[in-house]
Amino acid sequence: MIVLIFIIGAVFGSFFLVVGTRLPLNDNIITGRSRCDNCKKELKWYELIPIFSYIFQKGKCNNCHQKINKEHLIIEAITGLVFCTGYLYLGLNYNFLTYIVISSVTIIIFISDFKYMIILDSPLVIGSILIFIIRCFELDVIHALFSIIYGIILFIIMYLLKLLGNFLFKKESLGDGDIKLAFLIGASLGYVGIGIRLGLIAIMFSAFLALPYAYANIYLNKKNELPYGPFLASSMVIIYLFIDKFTNLLILFGS
Repeated sequence: MIVLIFIIGAVFGSFFLVVGTRLPLNDNIITGRSRCDNCKKELKWYELIPIFSYIFQKGKCNNCHQKINKEHLIIEAITGLVFCTGYLYLGLNYNFLTYIVISSVTIIIFISDFKYMIILDSPLVIGSILIFIIRCFELDVIHALFSIIYGIILFIIMYLLKLLGNFLFKKESLGDGDIKLAFLIGASLGYVGIGIRLGLIAIMFSAFLALPYAYANIYLNKKNELPYGPFLASSMVIIYLFIDKFTNLLILFGS
């Protein structure tokens, strides 16, 4: 089962790379054929097998013999490992399905935000719809609707934080994509009895995740802007994966 999930994850990772690199450039991801980044030759089916094609071709295009970007191998392997981690920790259930949805959105955000400083709307919309459907089957429609409400509340909170940041720093402090992502965080981490508290923890936790990168970005690259979406999404995935631990902490501290 682990091997099967890793293979599925690698296949999804290959698709996520296409989505994260092509959609921001308005390229067609449905009918457009995969091509070599260097010579633009259309790739055969056996050149598109995740991980294995890269290894068998020794990291080079069969036509022009130029090196293939290692991000293909890295994204495919990481997605497979991420999927396996969720299975090993959560098992094969509705929680695992939710984890797959939010981790998939997170990987796409990593690709698009680090490359183009863009968080795509379509993965967020599709992810939110899938979360609602999963909650309907896992719990019931009422609980699923509460998830939407928690998403809206966290969206509003994130928007207010943006307004405060704009006022304090006299410039754009958060992108619109970060605010839209907050809706997905609230919908996936919000539960009746817990409310949006885990979502608020995710926002605070993301700041700690982003701190080392922000420090390096400012002092090494002399840049004041950084993609915040990957860290915000990563905090969502981490808290969901260990949601029992974070929930126990809330109970322990009487929050």
